[in-house]
Amino acid sequence: MKTDCSKKSFEFQSLNSRKVLGAFDGGHITSDGGALLLRAVEDYTNIIGQFAECFTDHRDPGRIEHSVKQLVAQRIYALALGYEDLNDHDDLRVDPLLAVLAGKADPTGSERLRKRDRGKALAGKSTLNRLELTPPDANKTARYKKIVLNQALVDRFFVNVFLQSHKRPPKKIVLDLDATDDPIHGGQEGRFFHGYYKNYCYLPLYIFCGDDLLCARLRPSNIDAAYGSVQELERIVAQIRQRWPRVEIVIRADSGFCREQIMSWCEDNSVDYILGLAKNSRLKTAIKDELAKAKNLFDQTAHPARMYKDFKYKTLNSWSRSRRVVAKAEHLEKGSNPRFIVTSIPADKINAKTLYEKHYCARGEMENRIKEQQLQLFADRTSCTQMRANQTRLWFSSVAYMLMSALRKHGLAATTMARAQCSSIRQKLLKIGACIKISVRRIFISLASGCPYAEIFARVWTNLRRLNPLRY
Repeated sequence: MKTDCSKKSFEFQSLNSRKVLGAFDGGHITSDGGALLLRAVEDYTNIIGQFAECFTDHRDPGRIEHSVKQLVAQRIYALALGYEDLNDHDDLRVDPLLAVLAGKADPTGSERLRKRDRGKALAGKSTLNRLELTPPDANKTARYKKIVLNQALVDRFFVNVFLQSHKRPPKKIVLDLDATDDPIHGGQEGRFFHGYYKNYCYLPLYIFCGDDLLCARLRPSNIDAAYGSVQELERIVAQIRQRWPRVEIVIRADSGFCREQIMSWCEDNSVDYILGLAKNSRLKTAIKDELAKAKNLFDQTAHPARMYKDFKYKTLNSWSRSRRVVAKAEHLEKGSNPRFIVTSIPADKINAKTLYEKHYCARGEMENRIKEQQLQLFADRTSCTQMRANQTRLWFSSVAYMLMSALRKHGLAATTMARAQCSSIRQKLLKIGACIKISVRRIFISLASGCPYAEIFARVWTNLRRLNPLRY
């Protein structure tokens, strides 16, 4: 049964002789006061603004109340703040702080054209879903959905933001590739059962450079994990080298990407690779002496024992040439655990142990970034019927991740939260109660005095202000 919470008070257990009462009558109060930090990050990076430029708006300018940039900003800020579904926006329409973040000149919505919309500054779900559901061939003659997303521009946008985040070209960059499952539970386009993950899912491809996201490509799951990787690498590497012609590029991935097509492309384009290599009987035979020595060492010490071997290897049919393979002969309590990687980096440049332990194993950090986006920024909310719409949802989540990552990089540097995950940043720095007072000349936001992270908030504000002084 629906209750009218705004017109009644709630009585709770008394405190000694005092009654404890609550009511939804505080006026303009928000639970997301710390989101002002995200607005400061956007003011410095223009991440949302650049993403909004990937849309073409065919609507009649004289009838628009929400610009494309405002719609995009509303959606992305909401994801960063934990509001994952479009349905949430029918309630968020009245939030004046989200309206400030989205750039609404009238945060209270008191000047809306239609009487029924007054008091609701922001767009509802029916308006926002046009960002996802507009077909690629829509134009001014379309009846409702006229905001078209250019996917080629989005691809360039991700790489451009990465390039802009560096003041000077780095000497070397490592591009991490990985695929993961995105479970789906309806009749979505591109729905297939995946035997490894044992469910119906999509199989998105991610490419990261450190914490920076360069590609988030939604794919059906009836394909090889490496499908389309060369095409993605071709465009990304070309765009990077156009700006940084001398940068050294290394790609890194697990054995799902150890494919002749990828390795040959790297070798032909001066890109190094470090790829996992699935073990087989021939590989294990090549390191049988090292495995025996590791077992003897384990028997003597009862501690995990590891030995490394460098050798040339070529498959019987699939590889076009012999390549350098690094083997880890490891023995654990549960038994023998051999591992292999293949690389184009010569042995005189990086030895076997260092290559495996310091370079290849570092790719595990990318898996944390994928989990962060999937679980904490709702990249798995792909419930639209059309795959194009679900790809757009994945991109919205990706841009929200980029904004949070920029806050972590630029604002949280040298603080105790410098490596905090998005969920911790949201809980501790963004979810701050605040009272909003709006007058003709200013908008004053009174943050909760009892916030336990006020000192870190102040340091983040100082860091961001140094990067981007206020403009009047």
